[in-house]
Amino acid sequence: MNQSIRVLISGASITGPALAYWLHHYGFDVTVIERAPALRSGGYGVDIRGTAITMLRRMGILDQVRAADTQMTGVYFVNSKGKIEGKISEASLANQQGLDIEIMRDDLSSILYDLTKDNIKYIWGDSITAIHETEAGAEVQFIHSNPQTFDLVIGADGLHSNVRSLTFGDEEQFKRTLGCYISIFTMENYLNLDHRQLFYSTPGKTVGMYSARDNTEAKGMLIFQSEALKYDRYDEESQKKLVENAFEDQMGWETSHILKTMKEAPDFYFDEICQIHMPTWAKGRIALVGDAAYCPSPLSGQGTSLALVGAYVLAGELKARNGDYSRAFVAYEQEMRKFVEKNQKIGLMAAGSMVEKSNLKIFLRNLILRVPFLLVMQFKLISKMVVKAANGIELKDY
Repeated sequence: MNQSIRVLISGASITGPALAYWLHHYGFDVTVIERAPALRSGGYGVDIRGTAITMLRRMGILDQVRAADTQMTGVYFVNSKGKIEGKISEASLANQQGLDIEIMRDDLSSILYDLTKDNIKYIWGDSITAIHETEAGAEVQFIHSNPQTFDLVIGADGLHSNVRSLTFGDEEQFKRTLGCYISIFTMENYLNLDHRQLFYSTPGKTVGMYSARDNTEAKGMLIFQSEALKYDRYDEESQKKLVENAFEDQMGWETSHILKTMKEAPDFYFDEICQIHMPTWAKGRIALVGDAAYCPSPLSGQGTSLALVGAYVLAGELKARNGDYSRAFVAYEQEMRKFVEKNQKIGLMAAGSMVEKSNLKIFLRNLILRVPFLLVMQFKLISKMVVKAANGIELKDY
């Protein structure tokens, strides 16, 4: 029925291929465009929990995703000498044993791409420069490709969404900063970490390292509080300089080695920790999904779940309304809005606990982690909130 409805999706990370899968499944003609020349490697571990697990099952990839689980056993907080001051097991991190999944971002991206590459047209190394709506459709111009007309354009292009900027204007008006910056990159697992994460905190800064790919490598992680920083998003060297400057006066534990490794890292990632809040996610023939519309921040652990569920709901509402996009987009927002708000609250909470503002707070956190009763109380509360948020939507069967 929707064979003639042509949809252009911007972004080929996680949200884009997930949306492409469902739209193709419902008979839409789908093209995905991605600025990067190929699938992006690197990135951090992402969590999938609650309703999003149902999504993976319905897509037929649950076993495959589960097989790539990072199998983390816990988080350890160390002091400047590397001595363990406190520990959180994965179970108390709101990860329900045997239910939740943590997978490296690029592993999930590859699984979703493999699922869709035979049926979906992917255009690599190109980007949208303009979208002009007419009676007939959305005329789209690109950096390299010839202009084309599509019925719908969907921005699944992440926190710094190009489609959002072109359609709704500057990112600044939708961005809610959580006052921190984060950098992640691959490094050698020279501490021989066995499915565990180590964190070292000083006021306003956290340095971390965790094993990845079944302990064959590790990820270095640097998080710091800061006023808004001005930098070029495409200039890695200047970003590395910002991170170095932030940590130059904090050289305890493995900090200097992690900083040194960062300089050579082939998959260096750096960004502000923030959320996206928008009054509406659609305008005419254009809609946003995933981080582009409602990023809850990487610290929330809920971004991937929101993306997978959002892709399913958006595609399902377009199918249910036979491609009547204005009604479908309204229904998509109504279905998703409360679910998004619950999960963004988790992000606000998580940012506070990841970077403590004072030595006293670090001391108290480590103390709580050493007293089983206090630990259980605190994490039971958090677990409850996360589980509730992750399951906070009734999925329709489209």
